[in-house]
Amino acid sequence: MPSHPYAGLPARSFWRTAVAEPDPLDITDLWTPKFTVGPDDPVITAGSCFAAHIGRALLDQGMHWYDAEPPPPGLTRAEQSARGYRRFSFRTGNIYSAAALYQWVAWALGETAPPEEVWEHDGAWYDPWRPAVEPAGFATPEDLLRSREVTLAAVRTALTRADVLVFTLGLTEVWYDEETGTALPVCPGTLRGTFDPARHVLRRHTVADVHRDLTRTLALARRANPRLRTVLTVSPVPLTATATGGHVLVATSHSKSVLRAAAGQLADDDGDIDYFPSYEIVTGFPYRAAFYEPNLRGVTPEGVRFVMTHFFRALQPHPEAPAPATPTPPATTTATATAGEEHWCDDAVLDYYNPRPLPPAR
Repeated sequence: MPSHPYAGLPARSFWRTAVAEPDPLDITDLWTPKFTVGPDDPVITAGSCFAAHIGRALLDQGMHWYDAEPPPPGLTRAEQSARGYRRFSFRTGNIYSAAALYQWVAWALGETAPPEEVWEHDGAWYDPWRPAVEPAGFATPEDLLRSREVTLAAVRTALTRADVLVFTLGLTEVWYDEETGTALPVCPGTLRGTFDPARHVLRRHTVADVHRDLTRTLALARRANPRLRTVLTVSPVPLTATATGGHVLVATSHSKSVLRAAAGQLADDDGDIDYFPSYEIVTGFPYRAAFYEPNLRGVTPEGVRFVMTHFFRALQPHPEAPAPATPTPPATTTATATAGEEHWCDDAVLDYYNPRPLPPAR
């Protein structure tokens, strides 16, 4: 009989044997799924900009990524991407916070009603809660509201038909509109809209806030679809900027720690909620930032493939099951700060307001 709980633990439980000694690309057992996800199980995805990679990876692996709002015919792939199609399972744009996810789910399932406010700029109309989905804007407010209803119907359909929701948490700094009582995806005045300090306020969400918003979101979703299971992840993409007045490195660590703690607590307490460690795989000590683009924000294609390799290998535990090839991490470079920035990351526009210009390319 072991004399204490640490006696007889597997090698993965100890830092030296699990992390320090193996080659970083050979580290395994980072995730043991709570439930199976078969190739025919409809999986829906939503979240921050990093989440946009997951749906494509599922498709590439032959799994059933369910797109509830496919693009209209006639659009090129570039046009589809620019207008917010095929990134997530519905055309909400990036959903950075748990509060914003709750908002979309509550609107879609009729728990609350979305405001009818629209933003006008140079004769075009923009959705305050989807400011980037139509880069050229809508022709009329009515067109905008009809499009939003299509997206809400897609969210409703996706939630009722899916077996698994994969949601990637991104931020805890959330801008609110005090007049409508809603969470906004970006600060007004940065991407679209006009900032009003009397109306638009920043709230820094706590672990309790994130836990509460995720809990009530999943309660609503399960009411519509009792079989729905959830995989939570945390985006490894740092903040572009912080409005707290502090250093962005410290703000990033705070934000990701809050999100990680809330996701972990939910996964510990609920058998139908799991946590997948995409954040740890990219940011962990062994990988030495090798999977970041030169701007230290964007995740390289090799990094995305490496993350998804861990995901699919865990779902295919049998030796005879084929697994994706493990990529080689790129060498570290010192290119310009904008290299590799995901064009669909709405908050990347914040670097435009950086008081120091970009350095010249080397």
